[in-house]
Amino acid sequence: MGIIIKTASEIEAMREAGRISAMVLRKAGRLVQPGISTLEIDEFVEAEIRAAGGIPAFKGYAGFPGSICASVNEQVVHGIPSAHVVLKDGDILSIDTGAIVDGWVGDNAWTYPVGNVPPEKKRLLRVTEECMWAGISAARPGNRLGDIGHAVQSLAEREGYGVVREYVGHGIGRAMHEEPNVPNYGHRHTGIVLQPGMVLAIEPMINMGTRKTRPMPDGWLVVTKDGKPSAHFEKTVAITEDGPVVLTEEPDYKRPVD
Repeated sequence: MGIIIKTASEIEAMREAGRISAMVLRKAGRLVQPGISTLEIDEFVEAEIRAAGGIPAFKGYAGFPGSICASVNEQVVHGIPSAHVVLKDGDILSIDTGAIVDGWVGDNAWTYPVGNVPPEKKRLLRVTEECMWAGISAARPGNRLGDIGHAVQSLAEREGYGVVREYVGHGIGRAMHEEPNVPNYGHRHTGIVLQPGMVLAIEPMINMGTRKTRPMPDGWLVVTKDGKPSAHFEKTVAITEDGPVVLTEEPDYKRPVD
């Protein structure tokens, strides 16, 4: 199908899906504490999305059973919510979720600390979030796709982390996954030229150890090959003449200062 360029009015229409996705993800993060199950968070998110006028984008997608992906510690992405997965003090939990409003999709993810988290995990979360913002900053007209990946990869590897290769960001619009793929690695000035009207889900997946991953038998869950923790942050971003515009926007969110 190729890359679908959105008009200014279509990007504006995507804001409501983005707003609900971001609001619900942040509310879900407030539930993250020792003793809660990932299924409880999933049920909360589905109810919140529907109450706000949206449809959970993940539920039923290619047969996925949840409204969130819930990935703990060494789990990279696509963890299925379960009553049997109960969070413990010191864990980290990646929550990935999205909402559909009027046919448009908003997609976002965040990794939250559970209780008292050791410094090395806090550092992983901080750096992975900064990798996301670095990738977003590179999403400007005239730059190329490789500039986004390079921004993420260079920061992560400078901090000693592995950048997942097998799972990447993507275009987004009326479908959750559109062209192009948006790798979190790459070389400057390579790949397609970024144009106003492109809308991308930029989502670094960064590992404390090796970049290598392995899929699990359920066909969904992916874990790090060495069993070390992984973090995942994602925003839906429109490329405009004035630069990147975050559609899964959180007006009250302040980026942490190291």
